[in-house]
Amino acid sequence: MKNQFFITLLIIASISFSCTTDEIRNIAGTKPADPSDPGTVTDVNPIDINQKGFEFLEKMQGHWVGTNLVITTEYPWFGWDYRAISPSHIFGIHENGSAGNLLTSFFVSNYKGKRTIMARNGGVLNGIYRTSYFVMDKAENRADGNYYRLVDAIGGDDIMYMELRFPKATDSLYFNSYTSNLGDRIPNRHMTFKGVKMHPELAQEAKVATGFPQNIVETDFAAGFDPDYLYVKDGITKANSATFLARQNNNDVFSLAEESGDPFTIIDQPRLGYLLVKINRGNNIPPNQSLLVYLSKDAITDDFGYLVDDSEAFNTFLQFPSLTTGENEFLFTYLHPGTYYVTVVADMNNDNAPTEGDITHRKQMVILPPEGQEEITIENINVQN
Repeated sequence: MKNQFFITLLIIASISFSCTTDEIRNIAGTKPADPSDPGTVTDVNPIDINQKGFEFLEKMQGHWVGTNLVITTEYPWFGWDYRAISPSHIFGIHENGSAGNLLTSFFVSNYKGKRTIMARNGGVLNGIYRTSYFVMDKAENRADGNYYRLVDAIGGDDIMYMELRFPKATDSLYFNSYTSNLGDRIPNRHMTFKGVKMHPELAQEAKVATGFPQNIVETDFAAGFDPDYLYVKDGITKANSATFLARQNNNDVFSLAEESGDPFTIIDQPRLGYLLVKINRGNNIPPNQSLLVYLSKDAITDDFGYLVDDSEAFNTFLQFPSLTTGENEFLFTYLHPGTYYVTVVADMNNDNAPTEGDITHRKQMVILPPEGQEEITIENINVQN
């Protein structure tokens, strides 16, 4: 089920999230029911953040913890870790596992003659690399809170878009995303996230380190996108989406990024680093047993290796991939600098969560400097909870 969740995430080109009422799922009203010609390019009109909308960046930064609704499947716990990586850029990623990941970042740019906010969304899935670019075209102060919309930078809301609402007088977020499969249908809501902001010290440390937020250009799209690299869907002759795509037989994000022609790749992101986690299963964990890997702000096991009896510690999960059969290492990419606890859980009861009956190890910490490349080996996974 988790792989199905990620595939949906990657296809729709924006982040997701959850709740259970129609009011939350539809935070912006309905789309007209007339599909557009998939070859049509919409007249996208970016907002000028010198007039409104710049405050979005500061509102969006933070560790958001909540629930996630994907189509009709509800995930009762999900988290996004958005921190500044430059004076005008915030970044968040979901590492699904070795099959792939999903990222979305928001940054200041110039586009179509406006100083505006853009988003970069995509990731890698089973050898498919995709990034799509969005531009903010709505920033509204509504009775129910601040509302923002970002649409495909070429195809507009006929292709795909994301919308976010920050209810007034709260630290909460609703985040919807919509996709049309690049023009095959009217954009439908695929995901809805409902969350609250927690652990503000994480974003605050990044804010201080980067001088965030400033109204300065992170990467400039004043000249638009090179049409020679944009993905052109079968059946049309001109790109209808600001999307870059590449395929290989592996998930090498570096070579895939170069092949795709993506103008703003992993090597261009400031501050972010990598962490390779190697795992020694020992004699207690069968090679076909699934493993859960957690990066968290607080330790979720104690000095003896038992899971802590503290629900708040589990809310500090920042990344939470699962490994498939036989995998004994995982590379975290696009990772914020900071101090993490690394926990590998042998999910013996296969409930996709650290619970009674699982096998764990004593707490282990790692420090990742800005643009760092670190490696850690987890051994002695032998504590039965």
